[in-house]
Amino acid sequence: MKQKQTASVLSQRETAPGIYDMWIKTTLASDAKPGQFLCIYPRDKSTLLPRPISICEVDEGRTALRIVYRVAGAGTGEFSRYHAGEDINVMGTLGNGFPFEEAAGKRVFLMGGGIGVPPILELAKRMEADKYIVAGYRDSKTFLKEDFEKYGRVYIATEDGSVGTRGNVMDAIAANGLEADMIYACGPMPMLRAVKAYAAEHQIRAYISLEEHMACGVGACLGCVVKTRDIDSHSHVHNARICTEGPVFDAEAVEI
Repeated sequence: MKQKQTASVLSQRETAPGIYDMWIKTTLASDAKPGQFLCIYPRDKSTLLPRPISICEVDEGRTALRIVYRVAGAGTGEFSRYHAGEDINVMGTLGNGFPFEEAAGKRVFLMGGGIGVPPILELAKRMEADKYIVAGYRDSKTFLKEDFEKYGRVYIATEDGSVGTRGNVMDAIAANGLEADMIYACGPMPMLRAVKAYAAEHQIRAYISLEEHMACGVGACLGCVVKTRDIDSHSHVHNARICTEGPVFDAEAVEI
């Protein structure tokens, strides 16, 4: 059940230039699923809209959530200045999650690119499968790499070639001769298009989490829609709201 509440910052640190890692104490952790997100409200009312940020991890006691985000503007810039003990206004948990139960016993690619890397961590923790975690970064600041190594075999791609394979996540798969039965992915649209094409070519199922600018985060404004193969039950046209029907979709069901 989604709700708006005042939570508390437990800790925060900068893990790479402009990348912040925050733990939040909140009852929303009790039923959070991999692939869902929070809307976080800036205190500065001039920023107007909440910022959607993916859930990176849930603590063992299910009392706290971890978010890892990039400073991209005034709202996230404000969040980066929060310290332990401060209040933080959040709404969640939002969106649907990854259907990770389907992967049980299979070989699976868990793929993240850029700020699409963090949502893959909780997925890796919960999934009972033969996991190949493929993460793409700009450079050697490979945030969360050590966390991922606890849950599967990790392959890194960097744009500048400083760590792992030079290029993107698809280059890392090719360079290491990897194969899988399913794909779960989150990242920028060019990456997800490549994942969708790869899945179609190899006739395997892929679930992709779409990144999009959002206004309300609850499906009321229709500001974040994606064209779909089937007719949406809400609007009765070929689209779906990423914030509610998504952000996770079967790759075959969306046109990207």
